Amino acid sequence: MNTLRNTFKEILRYPSAIAGGAVILLLIAVSIYAVITIPYNDAIRLWRGGEDVWFDSPKFAPPSWINLFLSKKEPVSFAVNTANGTMSKTVTAGAQNTSTINMSYSFDFQYDEYPQEVSIYFTSKYVKKQPFASVQWVTPDGRKIRIDDIALDPQRTLRFSQDQRLIQRLNGEDPMKALFEDPKTHAILKGKYQVQILGVTFEQGSDINAEFVLYGQVAGLAGTDQNRRDLMVALLWGAPIALAFGLLASIGTLVLTMIIAAIGTWYGGWMDDLIQRITEINLVLPQLAILIMVGTFYSHSIWAILGVTILLNIFTGGIKSYRAIFVQVKESMYIEAARAYGASNKRIIFLYLIPRMIPLLIPGLVSSVPSFVFLESTLAVLGLGDPVLPTWGKIIDDAFSNGALYKGYYYWILEPAALLMITGLGFSLLGFALDRIFNPRLRDI
Repeated sequence: MNTLRNTFKEILRYPSAIAGGAVILLLIAVSIYAVITIPYNDAIRLWRGGEDVWFDSPKFAPPSWINLFLSKKEPVSFAVNTANGTMSKTVTAGAQNTSTINMSYSFDFQYDEYPQEVSIYFTSKYVKKQPFASVQWVTPDGRKIRIDDIALDPQRTLRFSQDQRLIQRLNGEDPMKALFEDPKTHAILKGKYQVQILGVTFEQGSDINAEFVLYGQVAGLAGTDQNRRDLMVALLWGAPIALAFGLLASIGTLVLTMIIAAIGTWYGGWMDDLIQRITEINLVLPQLAILIMVGTFYSHSIWAILGVTILLNIFTGGIKSYRAIFVQVKESMYIEAARAYGASNKRIIFLYLIPRMIPLLIPGLVSSVPSFVFLESTLAVLGLGDPVLPTWGKIIDDAFSNGALYKGYYYWILEPAALLMITGLGFSLLGFALDRIFNPRLRDI
């Protein structure tokens, strides 16, 4: 306990260690939040879902906070529904099992651009007689525009810009412009708009619900992609995946490397020669090329990639570095004493040799995490990432595949790239500080 307390005090002496530790703790907190708020099955469903899941989100929409930096404010996407009470609904019973349903929603439009689209999604319940709905649009200057009169199926979608009867009533004008601009000045008319829906049912127990969606030019905290998916899902879940991959690869690689180096050093002879020859061969192998071959011909699974990554990184230069230290430790007096009282080879390796390396192992373990996180993202950018999991690298891959740079969707690339850089910075800062603490020769540098 005293050793841990002293080590913690030493860590607090380095501002870089405090900054790096704060970043890592933040990433851990984000990971826990993501796993709790978006369970694994829900995350996979959302990430793999298309427009059937994300129908109420716009395509290629930057995050909403970008309006803070724009002189012309972009409309923010939103959705309201009578089923959850966010849109008003009043039912009035009539004669002969008929009912009148009034649904409406008012919103303040104070933006300088037109929305992408306006839609209403109807959900109806009936047995034989279809309900009927009439939709009307009220502008801030009091004009009332009839949108459409339609008989409702169990599921019915009314997209304003694709409604041919509405376009005809507007004399061929773009519905988004006609609904949101002043007909005199042809400028965007700001103020309070209202959508009014008058529904009529003709059977007892029949009902109508409506979801009104304004597809803005910006949406959410992270924006959306080509499939209307909220990028926040992948950004949040990318944290636990990146940390899990990086930590497992780092721990697996360094621990196995240290054990193999200790075994080879202790037994010596042909075993040590074999380990050194394998290490020398592995050092000249192109690891990225091998991982690309595994992803192309075997599996894109993150677990397969993790296993091959650990296997390729066991026999690296660390074997030779650990061996050089183990050779010195092997000749220590306490090792000779252990052999004198009959300690087994296994006991000497795991209780006397390896524990001496743990102080040197910790800084290396922390510092090597970013390289494995970047490796997983690199494979994803090359199209060899796990197709199921939402990761930061997969976001970047989708962005490049859909021409994000050419179309100006910079948020799509910058958000995951920034998180990757922050992760690398956090582990590197803490790793450098730990190296100074556990390696006395570096303290005065």
